Amino acid sequence: MLVGLSIHDIVLIDRLTLGFDRGLSVLTGETGAGKSILLDALSLALGARADSALVRRGASRGVVAAEFELAADHAAFALLADTVSVEPGEPLVLRRTVQADGRSRAHINDQPVSAGLLRQVGERLVEIHGQHDERGLLNPKGHRTLLDLFAGHGDLLDRVATAHRDRRAAADAVAAIEAELAAARADEDYLRHALDELEALAPEPGEEAQLALTRTTLMQGERLASDLAEYAGELEADGGVDATVRGLLRRMERLDEAARARLDPVMTALDRAAIEMGEAMAALDSLRHDLDHDPAALERAEERLFELRAMARKHQVQPDDLAALKDRFAERLAAVDRGDADLTAARAALADADQTLDRAVGDLRRSRAAAADALATAVNAELPDLKLDKARFRVALTPLDPAHWSADGGDGVAFEVATNPGADFGPLIKIASGGELARFILALKVSLARQNTVATLVFDEVDRGIGGATADAVGERLARLAAAAQVLVVTHSPQVAARGRQHWRIAKRTDADSTATTVEALDDRARREEIARMLSGAEVTDAARQAADSLMTR
Repeated sequence: MLVGLSIHDIVLIDRLTLGFDRGLSVLTGETGAGKSILLDALSLALGARADSALVRRGASRGVVAAEFELAADHAAFALLADTVSVEPGEPLVLRRTVQADGRSRAHINDQPVSAGLLRQVGERLVEIHGQHDERGLLNPKGHRTLLDLFAGHGDLLDRVATAHRDRRAAADAVAAIEAELAAARADEDYLRHALDELEALAPEPGEEAQLALTRTTLMQGERLASDLAEYAGELEADGGVDATVRGLLRRMERLDEAARARLDPVMTALDRAAIEMGEAMAALDSLRHDLDHDPAALERAEERLFELRAMARKHQVQPDDLAALKDRFAERLAAVDRGDADLTAARAALADADQTLDRAVGDLRRSRAAAADALATAVNAELPDLKLDKARFRVALTPLDPAHWSADGGDGVAFEVATNPGADFGPLIKIASGGELARFILALKVSLARQNTVATLVFDEVDRGIGGATADAVGERLARLAAAAQVLVVTHSPQVAARGRQHWRIAKRTDADSTATTVEALDDRARREEIARMLSGAEVTDAARQAADSLMTR
């Protein structure tokens, strides 16, 4: 509930701090005293549009702060969870600052927030109802939610939401299969040809790298074989180095003994060279024999490698992706082959989902129709005492085209009134006059009291243009509402003021230099005088005081 309101430099208010209690609080004062300023200030703190005209003349800025105490599970805390550091259950302070040039800033618990977020939080804390208010009960967008709260059929709403989600998923599945099938059929000839090519090629992941390595190895073997043949040819030229050395040795062996003795070191070295040369030639021959050079294998490796790379270029993929591409093409063709069966099954599932949703929407519609009758009966029962005995209220339930069904069902809901016998029903905001509108809202709020979703209700001159028994009926209903929620009411009616648990008097003070609005909390004696003034006018009489006593002691 609202526990405090602080106002600085707003219109005619210099500095003002108010504390509010539970139950019914009334604000009274003479016409023009500035009662609307308080509501404008509260609205500003709740996120209403900022206007430089709200800043008191001569001030650089105006500031309004509203403090609320809420249950830990209040919806405002969930809304703030991701933006403002606040513990559920701790007080919330909504503050708005308006500069003289019209710029504004918004804070919640001293943390800066957007004006939009401030407004969303404010809507969950306070409802302000006045003759020209077009939000809350007057906004058709919220009528369906209010009717559902009144009906209390949350289980039906859950059924519809689930059925609608399942139906949407089934419809998406049908659309996806149809699109895939259409695309596959459009490319079927191409897919079959491409798949035939890829299956004939039979690519494997990693095959390109392996073929490239094999090709490099084989090419190196080919070059080495050529080099070895050249080496052998040079060593074997002109009979070969080995034959030349051994020929020299045979010639030296034919020399006389003395010559051989002198050439012995040479002959020993040549003999050793001949042996080693023979070993070298044998090793060279063995290496040439052992070298695995297969020109046909190199040709096969190159041909396979070039085929893979050409196919990859054709399909604009990497060679290693060809195997996966083949599988995708095969799956798309399989989708064509099984597409009709899959589509038939998906359409059958969609038909089942449609039936389930249709049943859920029908059950919810019947429950809404019963709740609409009950709400209309409750509201119409309130109207005679509120001097609206010729008026009629109804809840118009309009079936929507299935194409416009949502998780909230398939019904349009609107609160409508007819103010005179034989007159057509129409929206509250268009049919009822200012005074009638406020009383219609009161009748609705009383009928919906158990489903009230905000902690604080504000009524601005709900008793305008009425008096006597009708004003007393308004006061009685406001008091009834205050049993379940905090209610603030700006009133000119003594019958309504007398019902208040807390009473504030608003006055305008004027001197030679300035005009200011003041607000005074009244004790029982001051309340008696204020209610007597409201009864008698400018001159308070003893009879008016006695009448005030009578009203206050009911």
